[in-house]
Amino acid sequence: MTPKLKAFLVAFGIALPLDVASKLWVASSLGYAERITVIDGFFYITHVRNPGAAFGMFTDIASDIRIPVFIGVALIAVGIIVSFYRNLAPGDRFTALTLGLILGGAIGNLLDRIFRAEVVDFLHFRLWSGYSWPDFNFADSFIVVGVALLLLQLIAAEGESRAGNSTPEPGT
Repeated sequence: MTPKLKAFLVAFGIALPLDVASKLWVASSLGYAERITVIDGFFYITHVRNPGAAFGMFTDIASDIRIPVFIGVALIAVGIIVSFYRNLAPGDRFTALTLGLILGGAIGNLLDRIFRAEVVDFLHFRLWSGYSWPDFNFADSFIVVGVALLLLQLIAAEGESRAGNSTPEPGT
């Protein structure tokens, strides 16, 4: 097994089961809109459903259109992630790990769309002045963390490339 495959499978093997198990626990343990206080005034476990996309976008579109489109987009995303993975160098563990996180999150939310027609969200944070961040789940977190790590890697690689390609000015 290549180092990149190990990293990819470890990340995927943690992300997907954790997401699925947490959603099953929330759906079976809490009534809809019920919440558990974890840190009063800041963090709660809730049970809400999101039939739309991120931040509840597109919820007003008819479900017979919305659900197939969301499933199709998710399947395209899975194909792109797998394609990116296949093109990685055999030793590129870091990128493989980030892609495993993203894939685990994408499939976690895809499974919700297929089996529930909506996504179970349960992580609820109240921020400054009583503002509540929209509820989300572990799948969303894995996707965001994976993409953020990929972006940081790209920025670092660009910086290294520029530093390696710079030539000193004559006379300096």
